[in-house]
Amino acid sequence: MARALVTGVAGFIGSHVADHCLAQGFEVVGIDDLSGGTQANIPVGVDFRVGNITDELFVRGLWEEGRFDYIYHLAAYAAEGLSHFIRRFNYENNLIGSALLINQAVTHGAECFVFTSSIAVYGANQLPMTEDLVPQPEDPYGIAKYAVELDLKAAHEMFGLPYVIFRPHNVYGERQNIADRYRNVIGIFMNQVMQCQPMTIFGDGTQTRAFSYIDDCAPMIAQAPLVAGALNQIFNIGADQPYSVLELAQEIAAAFDTTLNVKHLPARNEVVHAFANHEKVRRVFGNQKAVPLSEGIRRMAAWAKSAGPTEPVTFEAIEVTKNLPPSWRA
Repeated sequence: MARALVTGVAGFIGSHVADHCLAQGFEVVGIDDLSGGTQANIPVGVDFRVGNITDELFVRGLWEEGRFDYIYHLAAYAAEGLSHFIRRFNYENNLIGSALLINQAVTHGAECFVFTSSIAVYGANQLPMTEDLVPQPEDPYGIAKYAVELDLKAAHEMFGLPYVIFRPHNVYGERQNIADRYRNVIGIFMNQVMQCQPMTIFGDGTQTRAFSYIDDCAPMIAQAPLVAGALNQIFNIGADQPYSVLELAQEIAAAFDTTLNVKHLPARNEVVHAFANHEKVRRVFGNQKAVPLSEGIRRMAAWAKSAGPTEPVTFEAIEVTKNLPPSWRA
């Protein structure tokens, strides 16, 4: 039986990937520091350990009971916009922690290291985003993700560590943390609607993203080590059709059977349009029938209603306050 390590297993994407790893017959060890995820998200059957990937002793200790055939690295603090203001925290969690895991994967001869990067590596004005473009990340989050991509390539060339890199984008669905006020716009909007508050939009709302339902992404991530053509490759993964943030707000209002109510905030420094090409992942993994945005929003809304609203959590360790959006101030 293959043995897999899933980081960020109590989080959104990590818990869904763990579901599919278990369904594939893997023995799954999952780790999480529970800073953004909850134990309720962890699938039954996962051998769960509480710990932080930036703790070298903890990471090294994971291999004491034996090697892992596959490492699925999904733990990250993925607040792209906020990363400008938490640079040290961003690089420690998203880069240094990744390097510690790669060290152990190399040392113990892992068969595949699966890493979830981000289309944040592309930066602006590279549309549609294709894997052959030279990344030009514009924020510390994208810089950290691209650095890990380069490190995996170097580890493969030096030590023969096989890897698969996915660049997902704007993934949403059940189990997402709707209490995070800095990321996951769909979760933020749903939480605001359930509290009878307006949906807050930075700028005029014409910025576009291709919102990706979790079931269109997690299965392929879990399958990656078993797909021969995927090894040592990079794949965009997610939805094809971009929507404006205003269109998204309309879909959410419809899912909650309420009148559209938005509040516009000052625009922030962000990539305005972001959508990717997925021809490569379809060639290797086959055509997958995608869940339409309206259907995915409906499914997530049903889950959010059952979970109920929650008080947004404020990040307490802001490192740079200059140009910090007023709505993000503690």
